[in-house]
Parts: sequence; C-alpha cells; structure tokens
Amino acid sequence: MHNLNSTTQTHAGACNARLATEKVLTGDRPTGSLHLGHFVGSLKQRVLLQQQYQQTILVADMQGLTDNGFKPTLVAANILNLVADYLAVGIEPSKTTICLQSALPALAELTMYYSNLVTVARLERNPTVKNEIANKAFGQSVPAGFLTYPISQAADITGFMGTLVPVGDDQLPMIEQTNEIVRKVNHIAGQTILVECKPLLSQTPRLVAPDGKNKMSKSMGNCIYLGSDPLAIRKAVQSMYTDPNHLNISDPGRIEGNVVFSYLDAFHPEPDTVAKLKIHYRQGGLGDGQVKKQLEECLQQLLAPIRAKRELYLSDKQQLLDILKAGTELAQQETEIVVKQVKNVFGLSLF
Repeated sequence: MHNLNSTTQTHAGACNARLATEKVLTGDRPTGSLHLGHFVGSLKQRVLLQQQYQQTILVADMQGLTDNGFKPTLVAANILNLVADYLAVGIEPSKTTICLQSALPALAELTMYYSNLVTVARLERNPTVKNEIANKAFGQSVPAGFLTYPISQAADITGFMGTLVPVGDDQLPMIEQTNEIVRKVNHIAGQTILVECKPLLSQTPRLVAPDGKNKMSKSMGNCIYLGSDPLAIRKAVQSMYTDPNHLNISDPGRIEGNVVFSYLDAFHPEPDTVAKLKIHYRQGGLGDGQVKKQLEECLQQLLAPIRAKRELYLSDKQQLLDILKAGTELAQQETEIVVKQVKNVFGLSLF
C-alpha cells in the first residue's frame, strides 16, 4: 500500500527534479469510473508525463455539478473512485499532485474575476460548449454553470500556471478561450501576470463503444471500465461490432469500421501480430470469433492487475482521502499565489 508520509516528504523534491519549464494541468469530472477510452486517451499519457514534468491532476467535482446540480450525490460518490483509478494505472502521488477542485477556493475566485472579461455571446459561440449542450439535450434549460465552464477551466489552468494541457482536438476551443482570458488579464495589468498554455494533443484515435455507434461515455454506460470483471469484459468483446458482411469464415472481411480491430490496434502489445491478423481477415479464412478471442485475452491481461490494485485502494478509503488531502494542500499553496496576483490586477487587495 502507498506510504503517505513518504509521499508528502518527497513530493517537493520530486517536483524540483523534473523539468520546471513546463507545467502540466489535466483532470477529470468525477461522474463515474474511468474506462478504456480514458486509459488510451489520457491515463497512459499522464503516467509518462509525470516522469518529465511537474504534473497536477484535478478532480473537477465542481465542474461535475454543471450538469448534475440536482443529483450531486453522483459526483460526491465518485470522487474516491476516480482517485483509485489514477493510482491503479500507475499515477504516483510522489510525482503527480492529485487535488480536489472544490477544496481550492482560489479557483472559484479566479472564475469570478474572469467571468467579467468574457461575454455571454463569446461563451455561446464556443463550438465545444455548443456541441455538448446539443448532445445533452438541455433545451432552454442550460445551467449557467455549464455555459460558463470554459471560464472555470481557464481558472484551473491559470491557477496552476499550466503551460501544457493534454486535450483531444474537440477541446482546442477551450485552450483558445483560456489564452484569450490570459491576454486580457495581462493587458489590464500592463505586464505579464499569467502565462498562455499550449495543447498537448492525444495521438490516439478516440475509441468507439463496443456497438460501433457512439464514443465510450460514462453517461451512456457503454464502456469497458478499468474495474470491469472478467465476465463483463467477455460480454463486451463478444457483442462488439465487426463486419456485417463477413458471414462465413471463408469470406474476406473489412477492417475499416470493425471495432474489434480498432481495439486490437489500441491495446494489443504486438503490432506485428495485429498486422498479420488484418491480412488474414481481409483474405478470408479468419472468423470473428477467433479475432475476438485474441482481443479478450489481451484485455483480460491488461485489466486484471489494474482491477486488483483498484480494489485494494478502494478497500482503504481513508488512505485515498489522505492522498487527496495531501495533494490538495500542496495545490492550495500554489493557487493562492496566483489569485493574489490577479486580485492585485483588479485593484482589490485593499487589506
């Protein structure tokens, strides 16, 4: 199990040993357990980034409320699940600061200051926000918090002076809006107070759900989770969309749009093996059942140790709380420095 005292004592030294020129800020909303889409899209990258940079991962519980304000228990119940997921995949509190958004009042204060620099029209033009509002079918009942969450994200990034933000290409408008706010604050100050950030784009194609129709989504429940048991993994693989015209084993099959092969590309440890399977499948003579068996074995091997670690961490929730609290205390010191500087820009430091 993780030694909290060792983590707290070595954290500062570990951060200093890593590159100080770039600071990574990333995070997730605690609205459900993480799944394979998160694993290939962000978690593997974070494990590598913590070896190179000073990295902060924010458990964004306040942003989780932007579309769950009337069911807040969904967010509260998943905070420690999220922390357990992080630890289970190899994110180390001695190298990465894991902190809780709602316990960092500086971020809420920055959000309030920045909200006076952004118009409603600008928020409504944000394509990411427009798409998500449409997907969530809010109609005319869009919560103000959801419309303004790009401002909250800007507060998160600048609150840690983040310079690198891992995102998918659908989140690029958020980076653009953050940098607009940075430039406005610096213009008011007449000097550089905040730093602009750069996107660190994921190089992994987004995973679709097993049915091949939608992306994996916690809200849609169409995921293979990091904690999925062997039976759930098997059922998900067996239900995966392949080539509907591949009716007989001897028939040539299509790789394009075939979910099984997209998962093999993402998770199989031997690309050469996958390449041979593709050739065989295209030529005919390779059944869907055989390909799915290869994928299931791969996923079972990948997820078994992650699931075991996750269960171990969740068996000691006090330890998870202690890790989150220690990281949040470090983050609080960092963000308080930034909010004081921004407060000075607006001439509000009277006392």
